[in-house]
Amino acid sequence: MGTALLDLILVFICCFQMYSKMLLLAALLGTISLGLAQSDGNECVKANAKSCGQCIQVGNKCGWCTDADFLKQGEPTSSRCDDVETLEKKGCAKINIENPHGRVKIITNKPVTNRMKDGPKVNPDQITQIAPQKLSVDLRSGEAQSFSLKFKRAEDYPIDLYYLMDLSYSMKDDLENVKNLGTDLMKEMQNITSDFRIGFGSFVEKTVMPYISTTPAKLLNPCTSDLNCTSPFSYKNVLPLTTKGTRFNDLVSKQQISGNLDSPEGGFDAIMQVAVCGDLIGWRNVTRLLIFSTDAGFHFAGDGKLGGIVLPNDGRCHLVNNEYTMSHYYDYPSIAHLVQKLSDNNIQTIFAVTEEFQPVYKELKNLIPKSAVGTLSSDSSNVIKLIIDAYNSLSSEVILENSKLPEDVSIVYTSHCKNGVSETGENGRKCSNISIGDEVTFDVVITAKGCPSKGKSETIKIKMQGFTEEVEVVLNFICECACHNEGIPKSPLCHFGNGTFECGACRCNDGRIGQKCECSTDEVRTEDLDANCRMDNGTEICSNNGDCICGTCECKKRDNPEERYSGKYCQCDNFNCDRSNNKLCGGHGECICRVCHCYANYTGSACDCSLDTSTCLAKNKQICNGRGECKCGVCKCTDPKFQGATCEVCPTCPGVCAEHKDCVECRAFKTGAKAETCMKDCMYFEMVTVNSREELPQPGDEPYITHCKEKDASDCWFYYTYAALNDTKVVHVVTPTECITGPAVIPIVAGVVAGIVLIGLALLLIWKLLMIIHDRREFAKFEKEKLNAKWDTQENPIYKSPINKFQNPSYGRKGVAL
Repeated sequence: MGTALLDLILVFICCFQMYSKMLLLAALLGTISLGLAQSDGNECVKANAKSCGQCIQVGNKCGWCTDADFLKQGEPTSSRCDDVETLEKKGCAKINIENPHGRVKIITNKPVTNRMKDGPKVNPDQITQIAPQKLSVDLRSGEAQSFSLKFKRAEDYPIDLYYLMDLSYSMKDDLENVKNLGTDLMKEMQNITSDFRIGFGSFVEKTVMPYISTTPAKLLNPCTSDLNCTSPFSYKNVLPLTTKGTRFNDLVSKQQISGNLDSPEGGFDAIMQVAVCGDLIGWRNVTRLLIFSTDAGFHFAGDGKLGGIVLPNDGRCHLVNNEYTMSHYYDYPSIAHLVQKLSDNNIQTIFAVTEEFQPVYKELKNLIPKSAVGTLSSDSSNVIKLIIDAYNSLSSEVILENSKLPEDVSIVYTSHCKNGVSETGENGRKCSNISIGDEVTFDVVITAKGCPSKGKSETIKIKMQGFTEEVEVVLNFICECACHNEGIPKSPLCHFGNGTFECGACRCNDGRIGQKCECSTDEVRTEDLDANCRMDNGTEICSNNGDCICGTCECKKRDNPEERYSGKYCQCDNFNCDRSNNKLCGGHGECICRVCHCYANYTGSACDCSLDTSTCLAKNKQICNGRGECKCGVCKCTDPKFQGATCEVCPTCPGVCAEHKDCVECRAFKTGAKAETCMKDCMYFEMVTVNSREELPQPGDEPYITHCKEKDASDCWFYYTYAALNDTKVVHVVTPTECITGPAVIPIVAGVVAGIVLIGLALLLIWKLLMIIHDRREFAKFEKEKLNAKWDTQENPIYKSPINKFQNPSYGRKGVAL
C-alpha cells in the first residue's frame, strides 16, 4: 500500500513539472510573438532612425537608448529607437533613454484692462483685452502643447468709423440725408464710447469706357443737362478720420453726385484703398469700422477686361491728393484679395445696401469674416440706426484667427463662453453674445509633426477678428537630443575616426557610411546615407525586407525556402500576391514581384477570372441568353428583368405563349386584339399552318420549341408552337380551333333548384317522422305510468267510516259473528 502511494506521488510530481514547463514555454512564445507584433506595428521601429534626432522626430512615444553596449553584434543602429517601455524591457536603463518633452513658457502677461467710461482716459495702445500677449512653446513631434487665452471686452473702447458712399446718380436723395450724419452719429456713439472718430469717402466707377461715357461733355457733366453733376471719379478720400462731426457735415454737404453708364459700381477699388492706405485714412489701433453704402451691385476681378484693363490689382495704396489715380491701370480686386487686406488691417465692414441687393451682399458677407449687412432705406434716413445695430452685432461676437502655420504644425481651439458653453473644432474659435465686461476663455492646442522649418524657430500671431491686439507665439522645435551636444568627433569607435560618436552610436563624416562608418561613398557612388538602398527616394531601407551593406541591399531569408525576396531594393517577393480559394494566384498563375501572371484562359488580380464562356451558354446556345455579359465564367445580366445563371429567368415577364398569343391569333385567324395592326406589329416570325396537333413539331425534333394553348376571341382553343434560335423565329399553328359547346344552363339550374327543394322536403319529412315517433314514445310512457299509479285505490286518511266491524273471539277455530 505504501509503495503504491509513493509511486502515485512521483507520477503526480512528474506530471506537474511537465505541465509547468509547457506553461513556461507557452508564455515565452506568447511574449516573443507579442514583441514581434509590436515591432511590426511600432512606428518607432519602422522609421529606421539612424540618430537620436531622427528618432525623437518620429513621435512622442519614441525614445533612443544612448548605452553604447545596448546593441548586440549585428543589430542595426536603428534598433536603439523604440518606445520607452520596450527599451526598458530590452535592458536599457531609464537614465540612458533620451525622451525629451516640450513645454509652454509665458513671456508677457499683462492683465486685461478694466477701463471705465467715466474714468481717466487711457491711450488706446495701452488697452489690453486679451492675455497673455507673448508665449514661447517648445514642440516635439506628436506631442501636443496647450495654453489658455483670456479675452475681456473693454468698456469705452475707441472706435474709428469711415463712411464710404456711392455717389452715382441714383444716390442723389441719399446724399441729402448723409450731410448731417457726422454730428448725429457723434451723439449716438457717445452712448458706446467717448473716443470716436469719423471719416468720409466716396466712389463712382473707373474712368474708362464702357463704365462711363468719355465724351468731353459727359466727362464734365455725366448727368442730364438740367442737373449739375461732378465729373466721374473712381475713389476720393474726402475726410480722413477726425473727432470733429461738424467738419464731417461741412465737407459732405459740399459733395456732388456723379454718374456712370452701367449698373454695378467700382466699390471694390474704393474698399481696397481704404484698407491699405492706413496713414492717409488715419486708422488707429482700435476698433475699425468701414460703412459701405450703395444701392447697386459691384464689379470684381476680371470685369476690368471690358475696359482693356488686364493687370491684376496690386493691393497697394495709390492715393494722390486723396484720389485713386490707378483705376485705369489696375483691374478690380478679387473678393479673396479684399478679404485678406481687410483681415490684415483689422477692418470690420458693414454693408448698408438697399433691400433689392440684400441677397447679393449677404452672400458677400459669408465670404468676408467679421462683416454685417443692413437694409438701407431708399433715402438713407435710417443709416444711424443701421450702423449702431450692425456695430452691436459685430462687437458681441469674438472670433479667433491665426497667421499662417508652418508646415506640419496644427492648431485646435476650444472655447469656453458664457453660461458654461464649450465648443471644439471650427466653433471653438468663437463666442457670441459677449457684452461689455464679459470674460471668455479659449484653450489652444498646438501640435507639430516631424521637425518643421528645419528646426528654426517660427512665430505665429493669434488675434481676435476686428481687433488689433495680437498674441505672439514663438514655436521652438525639438529636433535634436541633449546628448547631441556631447558627441566625440573623430572617435576611434567609428572606424578609425571616420565619424562622431554621439548618443551611443556613430554619426559618420561626409563620404563615409555604414553602422561604424566603415564604407566610403566613393565606393558606392552615393551622396546620401543609404540612398542606394532607398527606392524612389523613400524612407524605407531595402523596403524593410533587407539590410543595406555599403549601399547594396542584402535581402532577408524566409523560413520557407520557396518564399524569397528579390529586386534591387528587396521590393519584390513571390508570396504576397492575391489569393483565391486560399491558393496563391488561385492556382492558375505565377506570383512575380507581388503581381500574378496568369496562365492561359485566366485573368484577374488573383487569376480567378476564367475566360471560358461555356458556363454562360443558355439553352438557345446564346451567351447569357443574349441579355447579359459573360464575366469570369458568370453571367452579368444587362436586362434588369432577367436573372438566373444564364439570364433566362424572368419572374415579371408574361411568358412566351402569352407574349405571342395576339400576333399568332391575328395572323392565323384574322381575329384578336391586334387584328387591325397585324401587318405592322406581327411580322417578326415565320408562320406555318398545320391541320392537327399531331403535326406540330415536338421537343425531341427541335429542342427550342415551346408548346402553347390559348383561347381566341370566340372562346375557342387554338394550339401553336414557338421556336426561336438566334434571330430566326418560327410559329407552327393548328388552324382548326377547338370550340367546346357550353353546358345546358337552364336544365342544370332547374335540376339544382329542384334538388335543393326535394332535399329540403325530405329533411322536413324526416324531421316530422322523428317528432311523431318521439311523441308516441312519450305518450306510451305516460300511459304506463298511469297504470302503475296507486293513489286512486287508497282511502282518504281524513275520512272516518261510520260502520265498525268487530270479531268475536273464536274458540276451537269457531266463532260467532255478532
